[in-house]
Order: sequence, then C-alpha cells, then structure tokens
Amino acid sequence: MRDRRPSVAKPSAALTRRELEVLELAAQGLTNEAIANELSVTVHSIKFHLASIYRKLGVGNRTQAATAYLRSTVEAGQGSRVERTVG
Repeated sequence: MRDRRPSVAKPSAALTRRELEVLELAAQGLTNEAIANELSVTVHSIKFHLASIYRKLGVGNRTQAATAYLRSTVEAGQGSRVERTVG
C-alpha cells in the first residue's frame, strides 16, 4: 500500500495565495459552495483549486490536505488559524 502522507512539509511553500485561502477554508470544514461564496468565485473554481492543492501536496483527498495544512501551522509555531468548527 502506498504511503499517502503529504509529500510537502510546508503547504505555504508549494501553494499559491489563493490555494492557501481555499485550503484554510476547507480545513475549517466549509463546503465547496461555502468556500466559493466566501471568496466570490464559482464552485468550479474551488474544485479546480482543490485538485491543484491535492496534486501539489501529494494527497488524495480533502481530509489529507487539511491535515497537512494543520500540521504545517502547528510546526511553524502559528497554531491553527482554524476558527470554525464542524458540526
């Protein structure tokens, strides 16, 4: 079985500013539609950004991408900027 851990230790080094915004909102538990509304773009744009994020981070899904993001913020000493909770 292939190791699915993110291949990039610091998402901020590999992602564009917009991709980081999308990733942060996804890590907060927002849906694609909610992210699109927050950033005033289409849902299609969000799906495109997420696919690019997954590819750049070497992950297969939203949960793995969010985990990579959250780990990187903790390792950088920033703590999690995630403010919203799911549920």
